[in-house]
Amino acid sequence: MAKVDSVAPVPSPTFMDATPLNPPPPLVVEELVLRRSARCLNRPTRPSYADQEPPKKPGGRGRGRGKRKRDEEKPELAAEQQGAKSPVRKYSKVEAGERKPMPVIAAVPVSCAGVAAEDDATGTGKSAKLRVKETLRAFNSQYLHFVQEEQKRAQAALQEIEAKGGLKRQTKGGKKKSSKQDAEAEEKEKRPSKRPDLKAITKMQETNAVLYPEKSIGHLPGIDVGDQFYSRAEMVVLGIHSHWLNGIDYMGMKYQGKKEYEKLTFPLATCIVMSGIYEDDLDKADEIIYTGQGGNDLLGNHRQIGSQQLKRGNLALKNSRDNGNPVRVIRGHLSKNSYTGKIYTYDGLYKVVDDWVQNGVQGHVVFKFKLKRLEGQPSLTTSEVRFTRAEAPTTISELPGLVCDDISGGQENIPIPATNLVDDPPVPPSRFTYLKSLQIPKDIKIPSSIIGCDCEGDCASNKNCSCAQRNGSDLPYVSYKNIGRLVEPKAVVFECGANCSCNHDCVNRTSQQGLQYRLEVFKTASKGWGVRTWDTILPGAPICEYTGVLRRTEDLDGSQNNYCFDIDCLQTMKGLDGREKRAGSEMHLPNLHPENDSDAPPAPEYCIDASSIGNFARFINHSCQPNLFVQCVLSSHNDVKLAKVTLFAADTILPLQELSYDYGYRLDSVIGPDGKIVKLPCHCGAPDCRKRLY
Repeated sequence: MAKVDSVAPVPSPTFMDATPLNPPPPLVVEELVLRRSARCLNRPTRPSYADQEPPKKPGGRGRGRGKRKRDEEKPELAAEQQGAKSPVRKYSKVEAGERKPMPVIAAVPVSCAGVAAEDDATGTGKSAKLRVKETLRAFNSQYLHFVQEEQKRAQAALQEIEAKGGLKRQTKGGKKKSSKQDAEAEEKEKRPSKRPDLKAITKMQETNAVLYPEKSIGHLPGIDVGDQFYSRAEMVVLGIHSHWLNGIDYMGMKYQGKKEYEKLTFPLATCIVMSGIYEDDLDKADEIIYTGQGGNDLLGNHRQIGSQQLKRGNLALKNSRDNGNPVRVIRGHLSKNSYTGKIYTYDGLYKVVDDWVQNGVQGHVVFKFKLKRLEGQPSLTTSEVRFTRAEAPTTISELPGLVCDDISGGQENIPIPATNLVDDPPVPPSRFTYLKSLQIPKDIKIPSSIIGCDCEGDCASNKNCSCAQRNGSDLPYVSYKNIGRLVEPKAVVFECGANCSCNHDCVNRTSQQGLQYRLEVFKTASKGWGVRTWDTILPGAPICEYTGVLRRTEDLDGSQNNYCFDIDCLQTMKGLDGREKRAGSEMHLPNLHPENDSDAPPAPEYCIDASSIGNFARFINHSCQPNLFVQCVLSSHNDVKLAKVTLFAADTILPLQELSYDYGYRLDSVIGPDGKIVKLPCHCGAPDCRKRLY
């Protein structure tokens, strides 16, 4: 990723239209699609960030930036991240209309028409869908913090072992002792540590952050049939399945005293997970033969080593047959595109219609349950033998509507094709020059470079890294399987720069590694051009820097510039205009000028103009419920007014999903030349859509 303090000249032969396959017809006036214009005639204040707290009144400066949390991974049996809450870009949320709350299911089967209700029974003004997303983001953030903690512990243990090894080599005649020490060190290295995902679950439970802590029967608001999860831990913090290992989730005897359950027999099953653990399972999609729990060695070889008993989950499923209550079914499938190695899909409600006891394949007694899917639900996307989902194309040349092989003209690590199935005849993106780095005019002086760290190799292995100290003690990123991810959105991220001695692959240069994902620019029906991914992108992963021409905001003319992005890191750090401060706001920035310490909310001094020069970020559309957030990054100087503007993933983004971030406009904030308020409808389609962009 280009640094803000490096000058990139404009290419001499202007690279227009990104080498279209067919020349465009005579100039067509592109529809007015407001992108990240921060400036729009007057410069309104941007909205406060929505995190876990109730939404504030819409507010926000013209071009906001996105702020949300997301983060790290770990592919163990049920461990992983996802969806931690990311401080949504200063995005103002409009209160969602209240929908009717989901009734508690009694002994009679529920109606399962359609998806889970998107109601808000909590009075927070947020839709159930948004609360699900925020819960996953919160978990992901906790998970990444514990991943970072575990990596530090492992590094310290390794250094201790190496130190002891050096000491032994200096000891004379200590062969037996050395042998003993070696065994102790090896045992320590092998000793299992607490898993980050389980620690994150515990933290969420301790802080009452689990979305649905009370068990219930039937659909859960905000979780639709077909929704996917990337670990068992994610399901636990949502409450759709409350145990990270057991296959049967059930309501225990404590629920029998409640009035709504007075006619039911407990324990009572609420959810099962089909993940191939038991060799006796049989899956026919709409009909399941499910093997009860117990007697399995849980080593992944699907073998029964003992007989099962009619208690706990097995008794709960039997009682569910007698009570006639529906049971949620979740299927787990192996997936190479998942960072956990598995994807879990909610497949809706089933009813237990039969149960019996038999000798299993290994001769042990097992309990069997037959479940049938209730009618009136969305179609299944999973079954025993197949797992269907949107599949990304394999080759660019076979893309329908292909109008350009690579809009970057070879500048990016990976080609970015453009497709157009909307226009007739189809035309490629036009009227801009692709430039992956920020262009800095001669009349703007970049601050002198700061002194870098003196780390060798990766800064993550140096506990005294000066760049880590600039971030508050810990590096802002963690890396797992060579994937660097931002632990949480911060007021500003300090990365290693040109004067640092660490290597190019240092984790603290994560956003500087260039494009890492296969993307496609495509024409939408109502929003102009958009960008979607062909790969799964994990929360906290950097997408790109927003590039264009660096300009002083005072130099912009009065015309509306739909591709201008304010560099408003200072305003964010100071928490101006009611904005929530992000983590790390109280950083040591000696170069902040005294005039910026006043209480007056200064307008951003600089902006990035991508109207005629820029990268694919200029095509990323707005959403009131985005999957990206904006992060200010500094690497070679401390001037937050000239920070790099970088987009990061806020959630797990699946193949063929469109990328989006919140432009951060305040409603009624844009005034036209005639002095009247300008209103622009929003077409993002999010459950919490504000209906207007501004």
